Amino acid sequence: MQAMIFAAGIGTRFKPWTDKHPKALALVNGKTLLERNIKFLQQFDITEVIVNVHHFAEQIIETIKKNAGWGSVITISDESDEVLETGGGLKKASWYFNDDSFVVLNVDILTDLDLQTMINFHQQHKPLATLAVTNRKTSRYFLFDENDNLSGWRNIKTGEEKISRKSNALVEKAFSGIHIIDPKIFSLMSQTGKFSIVDTYLELSKSQTIKGFDHNHSKLIDVGKPESVAEAEKLFV
Repeated sequence: MQAMIFAAGIGTRFKPWTDKHPKALALVNGKTLLERNIKFLQQFDITEVIVNVHHFAEQIIETIKKNAGWGSVITISDESDEVLETGGGLKKASWYFNDDSFVVLNVDILTDLDLQTMINFHQQHKPLATLAVTNRKTSRYFLFDENDNLSGWRNIKTGEEKISRKSNALVEKAFSGIHIIDPKIFSLMSQTGKFSIVDTYLELSKSQTIKGFDHNHSKLIDVGKPESVAEAEKLFV
């Protein structure tokens, strides 16, 4: 199985570090977020990884070369000219993937999720995509029906809501930034250029099955702000 790590973000919330460095190279107990996610994937025998880069791209590329990919074969998807967000970044890297489903991770997410169990779930149900979710508090939620099928999205701060499937009982679940995706998604994507994968999922969920995978008992932290580092260092040695 192959994987992609989203590492192209500008990291506005992670200033002042991101004034001079990419967030992917922020350190948690002496190891970069990128290294930690590469080694997380290795635990599940995933060693072929494509990483998209934009903000201080050369620093990421140099670090990967210096460390020989930490034992994995890493390919770069260069978005130096324009950051394409999650959907556009994934579409640009579509050439990399073979005919098997693949894993996608956000570089600033650290977790001890049992990825093999999630892979088994995906292979059993055969959806277009499986999204790791938990019951944690956030401001934006995916909405799932009683069968854990993606059915919408809600921003509880603004009240904005997008419903893609009708259901009598929609449940809010927080997305963990971890996906398993069938490559046929590329033939179904209508957007081009810069766009969010969230919009793609909401549009495709009208006609395709996209599943939620609960991992509430896993450690999980979004290292999105500098103050998150101290908390992450308590969870991940």
